[in-house]
Amino acid sequence: MLPGRATPEGTARYASRLTPPAVPEHFRQAAGLGTLASLGIGTYLGREDDATDRLYRRAVARAVEGGVNVVDTAVNYRHQRSERAVGAALADLVARGVVQRDEVVVTTKGGYIPFDGAVPRDPRRYFTETYLEPGIIAPGDVVGLHCMTPRYLADQLARSRANLGLETIDVYYLHNPEEELAELDRAAFMTRIRAAFAFLEDAARQARIGCYGAATWSGFRQMPTARDYLSMAELVEAARDVGGPDHHFRVIQLPYNLAMTEAFTRANQRVGGEIVTPLEAARRLDLYVMVSASVYQGQLARDLPPVIAEYLPGLDTDAQRALQFVRSTPGVGTALVGMKTLAHVEENLALATRPPVPWSEFRRLFTAA
Repeated sequence: MLPGRATPEGTARYASRLTPPAVPEHFRQAAGLGTLASLGIGTYLGREDDATDRLYRRAVARAVEGGVNVVDTAVNYRHQRSERAVGAALADLVARGVVQRDEVVVTTKGGYIPFDGAVPRDPRRYFTETYLEPGIIAPGDVVGLHCMTPRYLADQLARSRANLGLETIDVYYLHNPEEELAELDRAAFMTRIRAAFAFLEDAARQARIGCYGAATWSGFRQMPTARDYLSMAELVEAARDVGGPDHHFRVIQLPYNLAMTEAFTRANQRVGGEIVTPLEAARRLDLYVMVSASVYQGQLARDLPPVIAEYLPGLDTDAQRALQFVRSTPGVGTALVGMKTLAHVEENLALATRPPVPWSEFRRLFTAA
């Protein structure tokens, strides 16, 4: 396993030696992690086959070489194959001296129950033999396909560290914890959250992870009356309860793009007696924000209205414009985008040499809408 973790010194070193250099605004600061690129490479989509593994290894390598030092994955992505592809790419980059381990932020997620490489012939038997019989999961632990008990997270974290070949995972997310609100009342849910956070605090103390957070789909965007609504302040309070004032709950992830603007436009989070948007809540709670679905799984990479090009000038493609919209939004730290081909990596890397749109111009998009 590669020793070490991303550090403020390492990530700053990465940003300072890029050739060609990136504009300063391409990088943002995250507590404990340092200097993070405004773009990150995601590894969600694709077939579970060797060809896609090779594509991801090449794409991750080129992205890191070119100015992207944030790599996002999850143990369930492509049945653990995405984690393994990321691990192989990073090991090769370090072995060749392209980067040092402390320069790259690697994030992964646990919560969903993954297969191993492919869908097994008998999924029920696989689940029983892998999780039930060894006592990793007990009856009642699972909601749908989701589990976040400490015993289960310990198993998943060990799998992710082995898949990635890393002694320390920089950011470990609870993956869509709001899934469990489909069956649990909020008191029971928060009991599970505190237990999960207590495990993750211990993992951080043991340097198995650097910090942790919540990667969500709907939870942070919903109105408080929704069953799957998540309160950011309540999660921070839970982390403080189990980890004290120096807790390690430091990063959140939620979708945001031209078609899904709730993170910036919907006031639904109560912080200090005031109702604010998710991005503003994260700022007030000192949480770094990584945004998923930046190009909405490719749907925003083409055929955007002409007004987008007018207000996001100087770019060549709609994919670049969609990403520029996200990374120019106040409060967004890193915009994650899935990239499997070198052509897409090069297209997106062009943004590293161009500053985000200033607020005075960016806000015209919402006025025009």
